[in-house]
Amino acid sequence: MINISKAAKAAGLPVKTVRYIGNIDLVAAQQRSASGYRLYDDRSLRKLIFVRRTRSFGFSIEACRDLLDLYHDSGRSGFDVKRLAEGRLTNIDQKQHDLQSLLDDLSHLIHAWRGDQRPECPILEYLA
Repeated sequence: MINISKAAKAAGLPVKTVRYIGNIDLVAAQQRSASGYRLYDDRSLRKLIFVRRTRSFGFSIEACRDLLDLYHDSGRSGFDVKRLAEGRLTNIDQKQHDLQSLLDDLSHLIHAWRGDQRPECPILEYLA
């Protein structure tokens, strides 16, 4: 068993995040020490790493919870995991499209303005 700071370091997470993950019942400490410190075993540490990795892909907390449940369900269907991953991929594709649109619009506005000392500004006019 290791304390929260060692578990956080091993999982590559801030202590505050590990505490939060425990508070929302995503990955709870295995037990508490006599002085009340959270203690983590190897299984809990693996779960923390799993959560860090799923969050790095941008999965929501609820999706992380679902993926953790599937990870621990030996009778799971791979289809359920794929469905969650495909949903996340669709979200990423949409965000990428939205960001490209913003980039194109802002780039056009910047290039349309001469940047001189006149008070007229196409960027401000567009935003208004």
